[in-house]
Amino acid sequence: MLEYKELYVGGRWVAPASDRRIRVVSPHTAEPVGSAPEATEEDVDRAVAAARTAFDEGPWPHTPPAERIAAVRRFAAAYLARQEELAELISTEMGAPLWFSHVGQVGATLMALDGFLNAAEQYPFEERRTGSFGTPVIVRREPVGVAGMITPWNVPHFVTVAKLVPALLAGCTVVLKPAPETPVSGLVLGEILDQAGLPEGVVSVLPAGREVGEHLVRHPGVDKIAFTGSTAAGRRIAAVCGNDLRRVTLELGGKSAAIVLDDADPDQVAQGLQMAALMNSGQACIAQSRVLAPRSRYDEVVGAVAGMVSGLSVGDPLDMANYIGPMVARRQQERVESYLRLGQDEGARLVTGGPGMPDGLDTGWYVRPTVFADVHNDMRIAREEIFGPVLCVIPYDDEDEAVRIANDSEYGLAGTVWTADVEHGVDVARRVRTGTLGINQYLLDFNAPFGGFKASGIGREFGPEGLDAYVELKSICLPLG
Repeated sequence: MLEYKELYVGGRWVAPASDRRIRVVSPHTAEPVGSAPEATEEDVDRAVAAARTAFDEGPWPHTPPAERIAAVRRFAAAYLARQEELAELISTEMGAPLWFSHVGQVGATLMALDGFLNAAEQYPFEERRTGSFGTPVIVRREPVGVAGMITPWNVPHFVTVAKLVPALLAGCTVVLKPAPETPVSGLVLGEILDQAGLPEGVVSVLPAGREVGEHLVRHPGVDKIAFTGSTAAGRRIAAVCGNDLRRVTLELGGKSAAIVLDDADPDQVAQGLQMAALMNSGQACIAQSRVLAPRSRYDEVVGAVAGMVSGLSVGDPLDMANYIGPMVARRQQERVESYLRLGQDEGARLVTGGPGMPDGLDTGWYVRPTVFADVHNDMRIAREEIFGPVLCVIPYDDEDEAVRIANDSEYGLAGTVWTADVEHGVDVARRVRTGTLGINQYLLDFNAPFGGFKASGIGREFGPEGLDAYVELKSICLPLG
């Protein structure tokens, strides 16, 4: 059992301000597997003070970009050296199937690191332009300041790196609050950051709950908030930041549509949706949880998707043979179960899965991977983010209706189009109001921006646009003549 006694504050391991602790319970066994100190508002105050001093008086914001890049490369190398251990830790702590922890947790984190480092090498931290009067104008991209970061439990390192690394490359200082479900993996990042040789005060890691997170959001010493989580929490954070004119980026919920065109192969669609819809046991904001199928081939698509889902192995997340693991906590298990009952009450047809523990399991926070058919887009199971292994197959008559259904959502984070004609699929994708789409697959590309339309968020991560989120623009006009 991995236990931490101290918090990582301003680059130092220090005693917490209270004796409160977070106990980590295995989603598979419901037994304790770790613990960490629970940060308090006093700990946040100490961390923000350290970050403020490091930004206002320290060398980091003024360090040449090449040196900041070198420090992040040291962090990346130290992370790579522990990749096997980190994958197992994340699976133990929050229940991700080990195959996904290797690919989508640790593997994706390493790819994101490479993407940001490549973007930083080309990033125009300072450039000269010809001004309106023929004289040069210097355009600088300077760090936004102290960045407060609140990250979720579902992909704890990946989402953290999406914020932490561009902030460091830009020259910001950071106070990070990992989710209380994944405090140990958060503090492990503190150990790895130690090896990067950052100046004192640049990074703090403070696992805590919602109240401490709100204190960080409201803290007058913080210049920027970056948050990934629920849309409800994002609205509250946006309101607080708007009142104080504090910079904010939000990566929020999704209810993404997979548009299956009538020339697609249903079996290939089902095979692709295994990853695109059910990665991380469905606990992913980008999950393609609404499958839009043409009426002319509706039964074929439903049968292929249900056959794929019913064949997935469910169980111990540390067993590489299992594709689906548990939900992160009992409350999440109960939430997903409530939607399974709701779908039946709303009149959807249960094709496979449904309420109850999967066969052969009697402990842990498991749910049955489920497919609903005959779903209408006005049903709650089609409109609300379930965050579990639940797919809704919705019929449509023509492509115009498919696009209308895809767009008829408060969310706009991700989406896919499945077709034998890739160029036609791109034309359909252009009509869908969502931040990222894939043709015949869904993968994040770390050289391109990621983020949402509508209630799925504000701002973008990854690519040079990910660095843009942590800089302020300054123009310096040189003398005429």
